[in-house]
Amino acid sequence: MSSRFSLVSNLTRSLSSVGRMQQMRFASSKSMTVRDALNSAMAEEMDRDDDVFIIGEEVAQYNGAYKVTKGLLDRFGERRVVDTPITEMGFAGLAVGAALKGLKPIVEFMSFNFSMQAIDHVVNSAAKTYYMSGGVQTCQIVFRGPNGAAVGVAAQHSQDYTAWYGSIPGLKVLCPYSAEDARGLLKAAIRDPNPVVFLENELLYGESFEVSEEVLSPDFTLPYTSKVEREGTDISIITYSRNVQFSLAAAEILDKQYGVSAEVINMRSIRPLDIDAIIKTVKKTNHLITVEATFPAFGVGSEIIAQIMESEAFDHLDAPVQRVTGADVPTPYAKELEDFAFPDPDTIVRAAKQVLSIE
Repeated sequence: MSSRFSLVSNLTRSLSSVGRMQQMRFASSKSMTVRDALNSAMAEEMDRDDDVFIIGEEVAQYNGAYKVTKGLLDRFGERRVVDTPITEMGFAGLAVGAALKGLKPIVEFMSFNFSMQAIDHVVNSAAKTYYMSGGVQTCQIVFRGPNGAAVGVAAQHSQDYTAWYGSIPGLKVLCPYSAEDARGLLKAAIRDPNPVVFLENELLYGESFEVSEEVLSPDFTLPYTSKVEREGTDISIITYSRNVQFSLAAAEILDKQYGVSAEVINMRSIRPLDIDAIIKTVKKTNHLITVEATFPAFGVGSEIIAQIMESEAFDHLDAPVQRVTGADVPTPYAKELEDFAFPDPDTIVRAAKQVLSIE
């Protein structure tokens, strides 16, 4: 343990350069998985800036618990891809210290459920230091990894921390859906001088998405704004992460079975929240539902509704907003119960029909 800790504590701004392999060649294919999008984003940013390094459990020799860091140890060496003991508090603290000294760590949590072990470093050290130092001390760091439920991982491995981290001043919180989101947002997060919490979805890692030549460019980044995934005129569905997929499927059902034109908004950024996009879509459709896999109390949907109530958008609503959320119980292990605990396309369709008063 001490040798690993010594390795990180001795990292300096003059990290030794390592032999660099050719840039990953995704340009031959216009399809990319979210896993490859994240991997290529980190590799390109490590090529671009010697101060960027990756730290976490099994990120190096094992290529990452979900193979997101595959090949990076061979490419950049053990001084920049650092395996750690099983101590989130330990390696998160080391990374925050490195960031305060001017390095740019990417911290991988094997699950964001385990970030609870490190939450003091994330919130009290990383998020608050810039403010408490009067704008003198920056902390450029990215905390990333899978967030929320997967399949059959039970209550202690299924919680969604979007609302938790989204409530903290000083943090930026991003939730990618597609390969484009993953590449553009992660590259932007690594370059951001502020601490960023980057919440991925394990079940999206293997999903493939079409990407453009622009997305494949090493210079590609995305702003922290939402994206209209599907245009619509009758009702807006605001969501993020894997629920974008379910919302798009629900929009298809609404169109084909009920003649309803649903607009699907992929938030991408939880903090900062793209209030302008929310107001714009409400003015356009006059009806809204929010979709998330978090617990219903004090969630992202609650914040969106509060923002609407306090803005000019409220006067444009023709019906009350509905929230579609996870169940208000710890996530069940049994598949039959787990399926009931989270939104799916049918749940979203039912909510949209209720808002629109469709029988």
